[in-house]
Amino acid sequence: MSEQRVVRPTPISGFPEWTPQVRAVEQRWLDHIRAGFESFGFASVETPSVESLDVLMAKGETSQEVYTLHRLQSDAKDDSDARLGLHFDLTVPFARYVAQHFNELTFPFKRYQTQRVWRGERPQEGRFREFTQCDIDVINVDSVPLHFDAELPRIVHQVLTGLDLPAWTLNVNNRKVLQGFYEGLGVKDPVAVIRAVDKLHKIGDEGVRGILLGDGLTGEQADACLALARIRGADAAERVAALGVTSPLLTEGLDELTFVLDELADLPEGSVVADLSIARGLDYYTGTVYEASFDDDPGYGSICAGGRYENLAGQFIRRRLPGVGISIGLTRIFAKLVAEGRIEEGRACPTDVMVVVPGAERRADALRTGALLRERGFNTEVFHSTAKVGKQIQYAAKKGIPFVWFPPFEDGGEHEVKDMGSGEQASADPATWQGAAG
Repeated sequence: MSEQRVVRPTPISGFPEWTPQVRAVEQRWLDHIRAGFESFGFASVETPSVESLDVLMAKGETSQEVYTLHRLQSDAKDDSDARLGLHFDLTVPFARYVAQHFNELTFPFKRYQTQRVWRGERPQEGRFREFTQCDIDVINVDSVPLHFDAELPRIVHQVLTGLDLPAWTLNVNNRKVLQGFYEGLGVKDPVAVIRAVDKLHKIGDEGVRGILLGDGLTGEQADACLALARIRGADAAERVAALGVTSPLLTEGLDELTFVLDELADLPEGSVVADLSIARGLDYYTGTVYEASFDDDPGYGSICAGGRYENLAGQFIRRRLPGVGISIGLTRIFAKLVAEGRIEEGRACPTDVMVVVPGAERRADALRTGALLRERGFNTEVFHSTAKVGKQIQYAAKKGIPFVWFPPFEDGGEHEVKDMGSGEQASADPATWQGAAG
């Protein structure tokens, strides 16, 4: 008999996984986020992990990020998997979903979607190859009311505030402000400038200025673009006007940005701030854009981002279906807090009560007791063997199970329950016991 080959388990970079105690907290976060989204009337959808490459490429510059799909033992003549890839975000699959189910949906369609996504990029702090995103989007036929651009930050504020995170700020801008300003300057390719300005937080003013000059802008134009990007705060519109650049698109963008900020004026000061350096380099954003980061670690990366898009779903259907969406980067936020020891771990298992098995002849009684407690809403496990009672109690203690149940050890005996926290043990009836309050 040949010796079995042992594969040494090693973590795969960029694919985080948690212990049960940490995963329990992550699940509570997911429940909290779901409840927050639903409280504003958003409905849940889920799309396949895999999309056709034609769908994935609809977003633009993403080919280097997409993991393609193929079978290890695929038939050389079968190319059915050749044009499939794992989705790298949830917005493009959602746009495809809306187009595909157009006649079944009620518009404006408000959906939330919480799933894992995959990106083929170099793992580093805050960047993963596999991670969970929590998205909300509104798509409508022909136009999306601007008040949704304000509602999404309000939802995010409610959700993130409830997670007791380190201080964070949601920065808001409008692509029409940027594009209109650049057009007013006489820039020939405003989108190229937007892409350059989107790198501002990574390469700084001089790095961006160098890109702009290399793209053919004059020094005066480049300096004006950087002056615009430095504007931040409630008086953004007035400071833009002071730069002396005008265009109809710029005016429209400032009006929309002012509307969003005014709608959110009741939130705590500093929660949502106009920041004209926020560009969001992806081509399909057309109006409001969002980006949130931790106040004490802005270089960590955005923890929440999104914006308005006019025609992403139009890639898949001959209807105008604009939308606005925002995404919470759950894994990026959660991983940081875990690494910094800010997560108070949960229990190793969800069990409320463990029922002791006194002996083989009493196992049926233990199973009936477990079933009754389960029917009454207690998460209950019956011990898996007839080991000594002390060993069964040790097992419950190690797993952090708060109560141990002792069914009668002999005919006519009483049930008893032990509170593992206090050590107290008392008689109890499985049909009426109330748990910690009993």
